[in-house]
This record gives sequence, C-alpha cells and structure tokens, in this order.
Amino acid sequence: MDLRRWVVIGLLVWAGSGAGPVLAQGSEAPPRLKGSDSVIVRPGEILPPRVAAPCAPGACPFAGQRVTVLVVDDVAIGSPFLELKAEFEAATGGTLDVVRRPFGELFSTLMADLTSGTGKFDACVAGAWWLGELVESNYLLPYDAFHKNPRFPAWDIGQVLPGPRSLLQYGGHKYMVANDHDGQVMYYRRDLLIDPKHRAAFQKKYDYPLRVPATWDEFRDVAAYFNGQDLNGDGEPDHGVVLPLRADAQAMFNYMSLSAPFVIGPSNPRLYWFDPATMKPLIDSPGHVRALTVLTGLVKHGPKEMLQWDLGRSWDHFLAGRAALAVTWGDLGALAQQPGSRVRGKVGVAQLPGVREYYDIGQHRWVKTSAPHRVGNTTGGSWAGVISRFSKAPEATYYLLALMASQPKSEVYATRGWDGIDPGRRYHFLPPNGTAKLENYVRAGWDADDVRAFLQAYHDTYTNPLQLPYLRIPGAYSYWLALDLRLAEATSGQLSAEAALKAAAVDFEDITIRLGRERQRRSYRASLGFESAADGKGP
Repeated sequence: MDLRRWVVIGLLVWAGSGAGPVLAQGSEAPPRLKGSDSVIVRPGEILPPRVAAPCAPGACPFAGQRVTVLVVDDVAIGSPFLELKAEFEAATGGTLDVVRRPFGELFSTLMADLTSGTGKFDACVAGAWWLGELVESNYLLPYDAFHKNPRFPAWDIGQVLPGPRSLLQYGGHKYMVANDHDGQVMYYRRDLLIDPKHRAAFQKKYDYPLRVPATWDEFRDVAAYFNGQDLNGDGEPDHGVVLPLRADAQAMFNYMSLSAPFVIGPSNPRLYWFDPATMKPLIDSPGHVRALTVLTGLVKHGPKEMLQWDLGRSWDHFLAGRAALAVTWGDLGALAQQPGSRVRGKVGVAQLPGVREYYDIGQHRWVKTSAPHRVGNTTGGSWAGVISRFSKAPEATYYLLALMASQPKSEVYATRGWDGIDPGRRYHFLPPNGTAKLENYVRAGWDADDVRAFLQAYHDTYTNPLQLPYLRIPGAYSYWLALDLRLAEATSGQLSAEAALKAAAVDFEDITIRLGRERQRRSYRASLGFESAADGKGP
C-alpha cells in the first residue's frame, strides 16, 4: 500500500514533537490521546507576544480574504494557530478558520481536497515526509518569492540549523515554513552516572569508567549494568533502557537514528535508503545488519513489555525513574520537567552514540575511526505549514505561516514545550551556540542543568556535518511501515537481523515497482539534491 492508503486505514501515527505537550502548573491532566498512554496535558500560561500591529481601516492588506488551515486535532501543534487568530485578523483584515482533524485523518483529508482541486484548505501543518508526495504531484505552492518580501512578517530561514533547514526545501524551492524541528537524542540519568558507588562497580565490571555513552557498545554496557537494579528507590528492579518497539508505534524511527553511524560516512553521506541511480534498496547492507543486531541485543536490557509499548508507555517508564537510558524526541525532555516526573533535575541529554567502525557501501568495506563516529538526524515529523497550490488567498496564507515563524513567537514556542514545537533555530540555543536566555527556559519550568544538556544535545545533532538522509518521496511511509514490520520480527526473535532486512529490501522493491521506478528515482534525487548519478554523494 502507498502512503495514502496507510493513512486512510489509520496506521499513520503521530511522529516526534506532535506527541508530548507538557503539564501546566496546577492543572489536571486531560484525557489521553487515543493510541497512547502518554499524558497529553493542557497549555500553560506563557503566551507569545504580539508581532503584527493592527492595520488601519481601509489599509488592511488582505481585507475580506479567508484563510483556512488544516491542523491536527490535539493540544499540540495546532493550538498556536488559535492563539494568533485575533492578531492575524486584526493585522490583515482577513479571517482565519482553523480546521482540526485526528492524526490518522490529516493526510487523507488534505489529499482529498488537493486531488479534487477544490482548494478548501489554504494551508496544512504537514509532516516532513509528505513533501515528496505533495511536490511531485504539483500540489504545493513554493514561497520563494514571499520569503524576503517586507509585506510579510520577517523570519530568517538562515537561523534554522543545517539539519532541519534541509527539510524546508525540495528540488531547490522552499515549501515548508519553519515551525517544529524534530530529531532524536539520548536521554540518561545524570544522577546515576555520577554516583560514586555505581562508578566504582562499573569500573570493576567493565574495566573502563562509567560515563555518558559515546558509542553504541558503551550504551549497551551502561544498559546492561543498570538493568535489574532499583533506580528510583521503590524497592523494585528497574531497567537499563526503554524503547518503544511495538509494530505500528514508530519503532522504525528509533532504528533509523541508531543505524545512521553504522551506514553513513564522509565518503557516502547519502547512501542509506536507495542507490540514487537505480533505486535498488540499500536497507540490507552490512552496516544496516550490524545496526539491527545492536538494536535486538538491547532488548534484553529493557522491560520485556516494551516489545508491545508505544511512545507514551516508554516515556512514562523513564519519567517514573524506572530506566537509565532512553532514545527519543525532545518531548521527553520537556515532560521530565513537569509535576509527576521523578527525574526532574536528573536528566542528562546527549547526541546519539556513534561507532568506531562503519560500512562504506560505495567501497564495500568496513572503515575504522579513531574517535566515535556520530551522525546527526532529523528523525520525526518536523511539523510545518505548507501552502496549497489551489489556495484562493496564497499571500494571506503565507502571512499567517510567517507570523507563526517569526522569532518572538518561535522563542516562546520552543521554551514552553506543551505546543510540541521543538528547538532548531540559532536563537533557541544558549550562548555560545545561540542567543537564547537561560532564564526564559527556567521561567517555563525547566531545571537549569537539564535544559543546558538538552539544548547542547540538539545543537550537536543538528550541526553535525553528517546527517541521516530523510526519506521524502511518494510512498515514504509505506517504505517505513514495511521496515517497521520487519524490525518487529527481528526484535521479537522471529527473524535474524539479516533475514529481516533482506525481507525489508524485497518489500521496498515491491513498493518501488508499484509506484514507478523512474518517478521514485526522480523524486529521491530531487529530495536529496543530487546533481549526478555517479555516486550519490550529492552536493
């Protein structure tokens, strides 16, 4: 099935920062989001400042125009549009309608409008993996001509760090207006890693110091050491690591991020998913097989139930102090600061571990490195606004999206957490990496040490010269879900890592044939900016 069909049948689960707003002080937890045990909480009291001044009567730039934006139906991601409705209408003379749909209906609702050419929706807050499908079908309007025009609220795409910035453009044109910036990092219990008793015991057992894992081998050792120990003082044994591994619950995202340094290197920075000349799947390469072997090996160091856990259950386990390590999105860092968390002030965060040997698929050989070899990632949704080509008010629509992308508003979105908008622009980060102020994060409820580590981890991830290539072609989610099901067979012990990935490669080839190899090849190359078919290195 292609991406559209998967979404229609409800297998499109939310990704990354759309899933975890934070609990306001003194508020009660509202109902849980369907399909997750993560508590979805109400907005807090921090509001972004007004940026646009009201227009004078008779001089409103978009008087009488109506903008309809399609957003996901939960507290996160869509709510900021409601916050700026009055401001937008006063500044433009237009009207803003916000239409909400559940995650599982969002893409299909948009596609129904686009394929009919009706233009009911002027904009949609889209997942980054949709871009290939939408652009290749000529359904989106690029905003290149609007971006620097003084008629619109100012925001600077150059402020977006290199990793997430690459997702805003496709085929040389700008399509997604910066909003949310997703990526995965490593969370660890800082208090455990600095405890003298643990440090002495770990040194005795493994013959090297207990420290923040720099490689996946070290990550395995730390997980193995803490597994079975009481980590929160309740007298019950806890776990070394927690990962959501249930099929159809985003386990494939964890694998992507983990596998990146095993597969990507300086001489092959883009050869992860497919051969860009032929669209032959690369998912069963030796680097991938070793990465999946590492992932399956981690299963025994976590709760056996995590084979059936989604994001929420795994987050709750870490927040209860029951795991030493986790790999996930920025939501966990924000949730850890809220009432009910047992780990506030104890959360270390770092770029994902690396390896000391990766597979260069271009040269068909393993390459050893003198230092841990790490690769950044933009894994997740990175939810951002796109403009429909059938919009009857494209300039007013861009005005709305640019207003939300403006620095004064984005600074607030990144600090407060409940809106699901994660940091990714220079002014979100503390000096010397950026211009953010620590007191703004502390005022929003963050522990100072926790947020310092959190922001440094994301800065390191997004500025890493090597990045996991993001799949943005028609049917992207079909490929991902095919991989997801094969990963579940491997982590549950039904298939070896090699057999699971060989089966995934066959699945990939079937999807490519069904969607059209040449169409997929063109889209794949455009999405990654390849200029020639020679070796896939790209620009």
